[in-house]
Amino acid sequence: MEHAMDHFRVFCLIVALQVSLHAVAQQMTIRIKDYAAMPVTGLTDSKSPNAPYLSRVNFLREEPGVNRRRLFVNDLNGPLYILDRKSRSFTTYLNFNGSSGHPGLFHKLTTQRGYANGFVNFIFDPDYAHNGKFYTIHIEDPKLPGSLLPDNTNFRGLNVEGYTVTPAIKTPGLVQREAVVIEWTDNNTANPTFEGTARELMRVQLNTDAHPMGGLIFNPTARPGAPDWRVLYIACGDGRSGESADPAIRQNPQRLDTLVGKILRIIPDLDEHNDASTVSENGRYRIPNDNPFVSLPGAQKEIWAYGLRNPNRLTWYFDPAHPGHNTLFATVVGLHTWETIDIIHKGANYGYSLREGNEQLNANNETSKLPDVDKIPMLVGATTVGMVTPTYPVVQYGHVKSGGDAITSGYVYRGKIALLRGKYIFGDITTGHIWYVNYDEMLAADDGNPETMAKMHEVQIVWDGPRGGNERYTTMAPITEEAYHARGGKEAGLPGRAVISGGRSDIHFCMDRDGELYILSKSDGMIRAVVGAASH
Repeated sequence: MEHAMDHFRVFCLIVALQVSLHAVAQQMTIRIKDYAAMPVTGLTDSKSPNAPYLSRVNFLREEPGVNRRRLFVNDLNGPLYILDRKSRSFTTYLNFNGSSGHPGLFHKLTTQRGYANGFVNFIFDPDYAHNGKFYTIHIEDPKLPGSLLPDNTNFRGLNVEGYTVTPAIKTPGLVQREAVVIEWTDNNTANPTFEGTARELMRVQLNTDAHPMGGLIFNPTARPGAPDWRVLYIACGDGRSGESADPAIRQNPQRLDTLVGKILRIIPDLDEHNDASTVSENGRYRIPNDNPFVSLPGAQKEIWAYGLRNPNRLTWYFDPAHPGHNTLFATVVGLHTWETIDIIHKGANYGYSLREGNEQLNANNETSKLPDVDKIPMLVGATTVGMVTPTYPVVQYGHVKSGGDAITSGYVYRGKIALLRGKYIFGDITTGHIWYVNYDEMLAADDGNPETMAKMHEVQIVWDGPRGGNERYTTMAPITEEAYHARGGKEAGLPGRAVISGGRSDIHFCMDRDGELYILSKSDGMIRAVVGAASH
């Protein structure tokens, strides 16, 4: 035990030194500006862990089509808003929160516990401008009272006739939550409220209230007729099973007969790619024939990649200098040691719960050096059907003060700020640190060598806020804390809990169609735009 802890401390010191050296070598400052203040959905008298957050803003997406005035933004507490770019005003388009007397759609929506519980994510169909379709993930607690069917009492535009619930896809072990994926069809996308139908696609059991299903993304370069056109990638966390003391449950991220701890790939529309896919077991979507495990007996055919703890965000980058070279990134929240960025490949095994970062993860949840023979079993249930070499991250940082507790989303910037182009910008959820990594170095680090990592460079922040925009900050934490208290936050510091940071800035990046970046923060319920950058 002492040897393992010493090993851990040495690695943490190395990471801290690396981050410090990288910051000295190539330091950059970004300028951010307040863009919009979310409607406050927190500040309740509830004692639940999520109550103090002013607004649990999670994603921002620009509406497809010719109308460039509207952004859509979701709050984990339930609402899906339209944000008018000109007036910066919010309109409630839908509200998922129908639990405990709330006026929304789903009586079993759970928001009080679990950092990503509630209305998690949404994404527009690539053909949304013509078909009005979009997709959502929300988390339900099966033990809560009420029907599984959506309640349209306060959203009469939703036609619930014919809506049916899918059987939950089983996950070994006790189940506390279910992740639900729904296809929505808006019959009039010009209106500020939803008018149309909904269709449940899948429901997946989760062992705990942590690490749920969270990521949704389409390949942005796929065009009609291409194999990836309207094919949906879904990131499903492990439901915290991979750190379980129960050896059987602990292997859920590795087991190919489960969907947790995986990247999934499906075709939501039953009328799309008919000749190159098969219909799912529940009859609600199609599965591409070129998914890697469709021919492996007992494996879930939806799986694209596996062995992941909590892949909380997926992003694509299409390199204009190399047409056809598209890269799918996943930011993966770690356990006690490493936060990582993975490049996702078809059929790859990312090692968890036998690996964390580029180290071996042991049964006591501590890490150690990789074994001399770096192979892990490919599992279907408890049966080993082969041995594979894990795929390792291209970036990682440690649970140290100069790092953080939980990695946030990242994007390769492609907007109008020349200095940022070709750089992958990301941060830490809790500490509010921001870094960049050069995209070409990330590709070079994807070489099969677990020791090869792209260099992280610290990013400082200038905030065009109440102080006038002259002060430079090393993290987002003092910015979000100041705004949190200015907007009525009741905690002494930042809300939430984390080992390294104490409170949580709870930041995420999002990107619009022009490739411009926004920083969302749950603590203060703010959306901020990245408006400039300088090197020094």
